[in-house]
Amino acid sequence: MQPWQIGVFTSVDAGLGVHLDVAQELGIPTVHVHAPHRETRTQAAADAFLARTRAAGITVTCVFGGFDGESYADIPTTARTVGLVPEETRASRVQEMKEISDFAKILGCNVVGLHVGFVPADRNSASYKSLIEVTRNLLDHVAANGQNLHLETGQESADHLLEFIHDVQRSNLFINFDPANMILYGTGNPIEALKKVGHLVRSIHCKDAKWASPELRGKEWGCEVALGDGDVGMETYLKTLKEVGYRGPLTIEREIAHDRDRQKRDIGTAVELLQRLKTQIL
Repeated sequence: MQPWQIGVFTSVDAGLGVHLDVAQELGIPTVHVHAPHRETRTQAAADAFLARTRAAGITVTCVFGGFDGESYADIPTTARTVGLVPEETRASRVQEMKEISDFAKILGCNVVGLHVGFVPADRNSASYKSLIEVTRNLLDHVAANGQNLHLETGQESADHLLEFIHDVQRSNLFINFDPANMILYGTGNPIEALKKVGHLVRSIHCKDAKWASPELRGKEWGCEVALGDGDVGMETYLKTLKEVGYRGPLTIEREIAHDRDRQKRDIGTAVELLQRLKTQIL
């Protein structure tokens, strides 16, 4: 694969990401895929999806997990409901991620990704230690499928994410870096974070956002905006990706599924911006 191929976040049937035909229409050659619902994680569904991607010349580079009951309504709700952190759903969600890994294997994809959730701050707490154990268990299943697991950034500072990965002690655990999430969650400057974690970054999202006011950062959301209109600084972002040695796809994510027309326009503009910057920087 050529370095810095353009990508987009898409979905089989779960409603997140753009429809595959948008990627095809815009000539985008790679996709991250939000995993389908359990009842459609089948060989037949995989075969049908692969037939479409192959016909369009599109490569699936990561399959992302997500779970019923997750809500991003606000930051406290996200902390309470998202990922593997909530203890009451932890076991069932680990099992579901194993099934998603199996589905990704059918798709011929060697990367699965997810938001692990708000990792407990206290590394000596029972909840943290339990999270370490279930993450190891998941990673061993993922490894048996010949895959790596990528944790998406945003809900932890770069330092705490590095601590967590260190404590898990598995060689197939890496990072999907999303710079806008650092701004949306108020967890740190994305460029400085990228410099810290860059040696573990194996996939990325190209997404942009504006900070919440200083007194509200980490308490209320920042605001996602079209690529190039926010506070990430796309030119600096790509230059830093080059500095840390990242050569994988540049996967656009625009989370406004409620406005499909604008989503498609913004993704088209993002493709143009990334192509221009790629020509200048790579």
